[in-house]
Amino acid sequence: MINHVVLFKLKQFPAEEKTVILNELKDLLLGLQDKIEELVYIEAGINHEPDSKNYDLALISHFKSLDDLERYRVHPAHMVVVKRMGEVAETRAAVDFEF
Repeated sequence: MINHVVLFKLKQFPAEEKTVILNELKDLLLGLQDKIEELVYIEAGINHEPDSKNYDLALISHFKSLDDLERYRVHPAHMVVVKRMGEVAETRAAVDFEF
């Protein structure tokens, strides 16, 4: 199994707008579960400290193989999320590891 972990830091937004965007992103990510067959497991969480210098949103997802992870990466439903993230995220960090 492959564990795909991604952290996102949003650009500067007013607090209320940031909350709306984070909830939108979380819903978009979780919505991938029913759209991408290769996605075995997914969870997304919003940092409990919205004004922290830490990352704002975390994604954890599992795949049976690196090939499945690659199919996820290029899947049209995932590309919609990637586009939206590109509009609002300042930085991203990711780690993929076998477990």
